[in-house]
Amino acid sequence: MRACDWAAAQSFVDANKMGAFGGSFGGYMVDWFLGHTDRFKALVSHAGVYNLDSMYGVTEELWFPEWDLRGRPWDSQQYQDRSPHRFAKNFKTPTLVTHGELDYRVPIGEGIQLFQTLKRLGVPARFLYFPDEGHWLLKARNRELWLETVIAWFNGHVKNAQ
Repeated sequence: MRACDWAAAQSFVDANKMGAFGGSFGGYMVDWFLGHTDRFKALVSHAGVYNLDSMYGVTEELWFPEWDLRGRPWDSQQYQDRSPHRFAKNFKTPTLVTHGELDYRVPIGEGIQLFQTLKRLGVPARFLYFPDEGHWLLKARNRELWLETVIAWFNGHVKNAQ
């Protein structure tokens, strides 16, 4: 947020037209932004962790959550304190959620849960699904579709914002 504060203070930045996107840990951070700030006009979350409890049970990499969150869900309060889904009541920002079906690091259920929550809350949202991709988009046509969709999302919600 300090970097955003710095950027917003620059003469060439319109602080009322800021967006954010991230993938993997950056996707988790975007999911966190949803419940903790309304400074962005739009967000894009790619392969982001949304629910730390459910993520623990299905990821291929248990070392990261056990190290970062100092234990397992039943041993560490940090799973509750740091899980974006616990702050869903604050979600307001239009969000594009993108995810690959073959993602075993952050399984697709994380993206589906986020999208479902946004829709149930009435927050503008779109889900872009890649049935043939994993954690990263490696196929040129999929990357092209992703980039076109991200640009259109930001153009519609940030560039043309009032």
